[in-house]
Amino acid sequence: MIQRTGTTAVTRRFAATAVALLAAALVAGCDGKDASPQAAPPPPPDPKQELLAAVPGTDDPAFRFSTSDASGDVSGVVDPVNRGMEMQVVGKEKDFTLEMSFRIVETRTWMKVNFKGEQDLQKLMKLPTTWMELDPAKMAGSEPVPAYEGTDPGNAEVIIRAATDVQAGEGGTYTGVVDFSSQPDLVEAMEGVAPLDKATAPIPLTAVVGPDGNLTSLTLAIPAIGKQKASKYVVEYSDFGTAPQIVAFVGDEAKPAPKSAYDMLNG
Repeated sequence: MIQRTGTTAVTRRFAATAVALLAAALVAGCDGKDASPQAAPPPPPDPKQELLAAVPGTDDPAFRFSTSDASGDVSGVVDPVNRGMEMQVVGKEKDFTLEMSFRIVETRTWMKVNFKGEQDLQKLMKLPTTWMELDPAKMAGSEPVPAYEGTDPGNAEVIIRAATDVQAGEGGTYTGVVDFSSQPDLVEAMEGVAPLDKATAPIPLTAVVGPDGNLTSLTLAIPAIGKQKASKYVVEYSDFGTAPQIVAFVGDEAKPAPKSAYDMLNG
């Protein structure tokens, strides 16, 4: 038979140990000596870790975001609780402006399209102006359907992790530099922003953390590279807890996307 150590025996041993420790402490006290060691001073805060801690995470409430660069602007709302995102993409051409909106909840994606400047173009392409649910199986040959990919649509975390010489300033400001020549994965993630693999010097980074501890902005000052003019890549996060929740459409709020929508997306 296996002899088990019962709860009572464990408690007795714990009590005996505690009594012995207490007696030793009393003796030390009677000798007029302080038995407790002096606590070491805390290490100075690491600005880079402070900045990383400010990036939105899964525990944050819904918030608004925007990203802008030389190619255009993207804005919307991220809802970590519902694993949802809504974003608006604006593309400008000579004769018209195309506004595309996407709502994403976990693995489901809806799209809404609006042409400005050439209203007949919308009718010509037989595209409704209402929300349409996309079927990933019908997206062959095109870019993948947008999906929920986390709480940092601006890639702020990977940029900060690649940064060096991060310094904290006044008013929640931070500065640093990013050497993209040694960051091939980051270059790929930022492919649509600029040909950063051809940058010949580290790129300056500035960031701001709000009083609530949340990252409010991150900016890369991108120099002229090849034929591309100097520009800025800007990420902004705001309205934590006041932005609307992102939930799936129900009933007649959205309909399946027609063939014309896939024809446009599949190019």
